[in-house]
Amino acid sequence: MTGGPETGRRCTMKEYWQILLPSPPYSVLTYERPDWFPALEPGCRVLVPMRRSLRVGVLMQMCPKPEFATKPLLWALDRTPLLDADYMDLVQTMASRQMTEPGAILGQLLPAGLRVSDLTFTLDRGPFPSRLSPRELSRLSDKDKGTLLELWRDGAMRVLLNPGRESDETIVRLLADPPWPVRPNAQLQMGVLEYLLENGPATRRRLSEAVGPNLGPVLRRLAEAGLVCVERSGESLADLDNIVCEPHGDYLVSSPEQEAALESLLRAQASAQPETALLHGVTGSGKTHVYLELAAACLDSGKPALLLAPEVALACGLFKAVQKRFPQQRCLFYHGYQTPSQRRDTFLALAEQGPVLVVGTRSALFLPLRRPGLIVIDEEHDESFKQEERLAYQAKEIAWYRVQQSGGLLVLGSATPDVKTFQAARLGSFPVHSLTKRVGGGTVPDIQLVDIAGFKDPDNPLAASTLQALSETVEQGGQAIVMLNRRGYAPLMYCLDCGDVVRCPNCHVSMTYHKNRERLVCHYCGLSHPYPLLCSGCGGGNHLPMGEGTERMEEVLVKALPEGTGILRMDRDTTRRPERLEQILDDFSKERAQVLVGTQMLSKGHHFPNVTLVVVADGDLGLNLPDYRSAERTYQLLLQVAGRAGRGVKSGKVLVQTRNPGHPFWSHVLQSDYVSFFEQEIAKRENFRYPPFVRLGLIRLSVPMDDTAGGLPKDAAAALQRAAQGLDVTVLGPAPAPLAMLRGRQRFNCLIKAADWRDVRMVFKRMSAWNPEPERIRLRLDLDPVNML
Repeated sequence: MTGGPETGRRCTMKEYWQILLPSPPYSVLTYERPDWFPALEPGCRVLVPMRRSLRVGVLMQMCPKPEFATKPLLWALDRTPLLDADYMDLVQTMASRQMTEPGAILGQLLPAGLRVSDLTFTLDRGPFPSRLSPRELSRLSDKDKGTLLELWRDGAMRVLLNPGRESDETIVRLLADPPWPVRPNAQLQMGVLEYLLENGPATRRRLSEAVGPNLGPVLRRLAEAGLVCVERSGESLADLDNIVCEPHGDYLVSSPEQEAALESLLRAQASAQPETALLHGVTGSGKTHVYLELAAACLDSGKPALLLAPEVALACGLFKAVQKRFPQQRCLFYHGYQTPSQRRDTFLALAEQGPVLVVGTRSALFLPLRRPGLIVIDEEHDESFKQEERLAYQAKEIAWYRVQQSGGLLVLGSATPDVKTFQAARLGSFPVHSLTKRVGGGTVPDIQLVDIAGFKDPDNPLAASTLQALSETVEQGGQAIVMLNRRGYAPLMYCLDCGDVVRCPNCHVSMTYHKNRERLVCHYCGLSHPYPLLCSGCGGGNHLPMGEGTERMEEVLVKALPEGTGILRMDRDTTRRPERLEQILDDFSKERAQVLVGTQMLSKGHHFPNVTLVVVADGDLGLNLPDYRSAERTYQLLLQVAGRAGRGVKSGKVLVQTRNPGHPFWSHVLQSDYVSFFEQEIAKRENFRYPPFVRLGLIRLSVPMDDTAGGLPKDAAAALQRAAQGLDVTVLGPAPAPLAMLRGRQRFNCLIKAADWRDVRMVFKRMSAWNPEPERIRLRLDLDPVNML
């Protein structure tokens, strides 16, 4: 990277700048510009002294001379501003919404390599060493620093980020799925393999922090056995960008419905005013084609465009379509599987102005695109667009804010829109463009229910009629998808001696048996135990796996379907390695397998023209969860997975197994009628005062599990009632959360319903002021929660 002042022009007038620190204590501090230093611009990163260290800060604005003594900043790290005024305004707005410091927000948004002072200045010539550390630079005289400016101006002095931290740039990734040929007592080896399976590729340093130090010999043995690969950053994780996803929706001629939608959307995009629109199209209706045509117009106007998908696999398919449509265009891909250096380099590249097309997942919203002309959120209903950990945000809200800043167009696309989105469109907040017909010859599949209320076969979760339909599909040369939204082999491990179920000691939920891994795993905190194991209640070793997950479903189908039937499994366990995801999608799309078993990750976006049958093994799963969105989520999931059938010339059929076929919910599913489902659901929301009719906040309160909550719920309830006084809010709780224990902490939920967000935040502010023991009692506010558990 190059950096430094853009010119050698000096300012004789003393200047003082407010500088934002994206690292603890996340303060806004005042520094002076040295007399010998050239003019500065807001949005540039600079090195500043703080106590005995040097920190990276971001220039905010000039300010009057303070009444206290100030220190001079040391050096600028960017020739031109890395972050523009819109970006800094977004940071300030998010900080206000989250009731935190702007520096804490910026610390989450900037790639790690751009917010740490672990860097080196390299020099091509001059009376200095070829490399200078920031500390060595700080010791130079002003005269010597002035000489260095000449090198900056000539491009002979640059910044090398994280030069000596090889462990940060060395990536370890898994090469083999379990079971692994590792001795049971090789605990470090097993620890490395389990960590990589659960968390994906990791830097060597992060792996050492999680598993233990001195991993060199362990990694060498695992590499020699072909189980892991240790390599420099950028050598392998870009392989994910080569995933073979069939790009669909690539039609040279628009259908009449697509043409009508494009005409209106292009007109909105050409407007100087910010616009939002909903593209409501049935699965297979060619929404991707509309996105690409809008992107082409945006790029022709000289503005950047951003296309977002909820998951990496879907983003890969979208990126392939973009590459095919724009072979000569500057296109970038951004997602969480990329290495820190890849994400950093993309961030730096986008600080430059000019038309560029970016495809990515939700975090791509925080790339420094200069005034984007188009933002598309595909599958806008997907809950993956809401991040709850660390920095909490809703991608749709951030996207809306960014187009308000830039005067661009926001397109929300879905076959099953979020109820709140559809209600806003119905009330006239933005237009709806409907695509009711499939393009390319596909037809909407026929959906049928399979009653399994009296069906009890512990060895087979599928009814006889379902198995017969699967067998016929395979024999006729078609392909089938079987969805069971529960991974692992069995969700319960039951002790036949005492009747206890193996539970996670940290979360008090049952641990799932993973047969291939020979382990019991908690899907909430990640704790795992080798199996077989002795019962903690009676000491016996006689356990029975109960229930079924995708791993067991795969085993059942191998036995039940005609011999030689190719069966693939696609869930979080089989796709942790990026190349396995590529292989599964490629094999199924090229019909090397007839049946694909998986969780909800196979329900969205994938285009397999030869799939004629979709089976939902447990349609009731998720319908009765204690969450006001449970019916909406189940409906969206079922319609999305149903949309995988009948996308080619052959018609499709969907079989949904249910124990309650008389439930009124199923009438909307059978008719594939989103509008009728919406009308029923919106009436319930209004009756019980849930979004979009109120602003909903959830205060999550937790204490360590080994503490006794004692009178805490009662005290917190009284504090919550006091916090609500004088405000137009309704508060409920605290009540034990549905998931009452998580990661070793007892959890309670406090629900806030209000007319506006300001009152919700005020309640939380007052509750935070009440908190008698912040170190023990954690309070966290989730605005518009998508997960009530």
